[in-house]
Amino acid sequence: MRILFMAAFSLVFITAQGQNLTPEMLWKLGRVSAVGISKDRLNVVYTVSTPAVELNKSNKKTYLISLDGGLAKEIADSNSYVTNDRLSPDGKSLLTIADVKLRKVFGKDYYPELSKSDVQIYDELGYRHWDEWEDGAFSHVFITPVSSSKPGQGIDIMSGMPFDCPQKPHGDNEDYIWGPDGKSVVYVTKEKVGKAYALSTNTDIFEYNLAANKTVNLSQGMQGYDVNPEFSSEGKLAWLSMKREGYEADKQDIVVREGSTIKNLTQFWDNSVQSFKWSSDGRSIYFTAAIDGTLQLFNVDNPGLTAKVPDIKQITNGDFDVNAIVGQVGNRLIVSRTDMNHAVELYIVDLQNGSMKQLTHVNDDAYQKISSSKFSRRYVTTTDGKRMLVWVIYPPGFDSTKKYPALLYCQGGPQSPLTQSYSFRWNFSLMAAGGYIVIAPNRRGMYGHGRDWNEQISKDCGGQVMKDYLSAVDDVSKAAYVDKSRIGCVGASYGGYSSFYLAGIHNNRFKTFIAHDGVFDLRSMSGTTEELWFTNWENGGYYWDKNNKAAQKTFSEFNPADLVARWNKPILVIQGGKDFRVPIEQGLQAFQVAQLRGLKSRLLYFPEENHWVLKPQNAIVWQREFYRWLKETL
Repeated sequence: MRILFMAAFSLVFITAQGQNLTPEMLWKLGRVSAVGISKDRLNVVYTVSTPAVELNKSNKKTYLISLDGGLAKEIADSNSYVTNDRLSPDGKSLLTIADVKLRKVFGKDYYPELSKSDVQIYDELGYRHWDEWEDGAFSHVFITPVSSSKPGQGIDIMSGMPFDCPQKPHGDNEDYIWGPDGKSVVYVTKEKVGKAYALSTNTDIFEYNLAANKTVNLSQGMQGYDVNPEFSSEGKLAWLSMKREGYEADKQDIVVREGSTIKNLTQFWDNSVQSFKWSSDGRSIYFTAAIDGTLQLFNVDNPGLTAKVPDIKQITNGDFDVNAIVGQVGNRLIVSRTDMNHAVELYIVDLQNGSMKQLTHVNDDAYQKISSSKFSRRYVTTTDGKRMLVWVIYPPGFDSTKKYPALLYCQGGPQSPLTQSYSFRWNFSLMAAGGYIVIAPNRRGMYGHGRDWNEQISKDCGGQVMKDYLSAVDDVSKAAYVDKSRIGCVGASYGGYSSFYLAGIHNNRFKTFIAHDGVFDLRSMSGTTEELWFTNWENGGYYWDKNNKAAQKTFSEFNPADLVARWNKPILVIQGGKDFRVPIEQGLQAFQVAQLRGLKSRLLYFPEENHWVLKPQNAIVWQREFYRWLKETL
């Protein structure tokens, strides 16, 4: 049967004169992060972190800028300008975090006289997480007197509990907050240990009452992730909630608790919430979510306990990402925003009409010297007749009469949005600046295209989604300006898995491959990754369970390690030594196979990096090696 591919094609033209973007130029850009709105409601405080590559670290400065715009003013710190949400309403106590040793792990814990031993002893799972080995200490929340300058003094509200707050690895201040009257503390933790911890995503929202010295589970019976608690100006508590235990990419909703009743405000909405913030009057909630390849700003009303279905409205629209919500001042909302050509800057949204005005201009001077890329939306019909968005990014000075090599970009996740983000590693503008056309499909598993589209990748990681990739490549490569003999395939995490898998089924579509921290062998991955809920959900179960048809299909049909006899093109394998999510044996096995099969291959190993590459000099090496490989093989 012949498959017909249909495309809707609309270029976004961005004019800029200057040099093509380089890794060195990318790593000189300032990284903007909002601190908050000032106490007088007239200014915004933000930080700018600028990499100092020669020192292998970043320098951070704090600034104050008027909501009316103008020049930003550097300030020593934010404490005098922004309300400290760690400080209790009565000003007497601070919420602080400190590690508490609760379990024996090291040889010297069991045998103090053998203090120079470095052995670690474990009786259960949970022996390592993300990029750290379990050391028997747990992160706890303390109510610390303001008079004390040392975190961890005062009342340990989690005393004796072998659980963490903030949640590891990515939890932060949003995991623990004061109650509106200062008489309680609300926090997030996962009350599980050992195998149960490794198999579960069930975090809960707890409230500690200071006077009673008692803790209550506010999300009792809710089985998935419950995170990001926030009180409204009226004292109502909202948080983000997923329904199913063990499914970290489940639909994320906003729920509000009033008394003992919990109402789901986005239950009937067909997309997933990314972040939220209460309106200043407490009557509605602003939130961000992926929709059709972008992150946009929405509003949902809070009708209380009535039967009314909450009304959801989209506020912004355009080819950009609204990444985070800072806060509201009257009819204005301060947010952060990116697109494929621009790193984060702060913007003001007019809540009456959705228009946006740029507030900070940290990188304007730099971008005036950089030639921007063009990007376009392309809609491709997949092999099962679905409409798929494909972002196509073109080199600066693109000339449709010339031929260009192309890169298929495979997104990680596997369930994550592919939007108008600006990465300092997988940067589409930087790839295009190297002279490559970038093909970035919103394949199965992406947020922003309805729940069915998002869910279809689970237990089918090597099925329809791989056809989606190839549909995108085949469609875009029909253009006369694409050199079909020079197409590469690149990706990280699930994108790395995709590179490994496509290397065995591509039928010579690709000339080279790059896989960063990718899953190579599903069996060894499920035997060494630290959070087993991930592999269990996505794979359908354990590889040894012969009665589980879903798991047997995954491990027998979708394992890249079983396809290596068909590998026939060069491959660059990148691996972090402290990546316990996709552990080191995945990259080493792939590189060893490529070497033994006589393929041109290279191993780029970062012993001190985890699933990311965070150190500035390592990041520059990563970029240089990425493009050196493409120059050699594409």
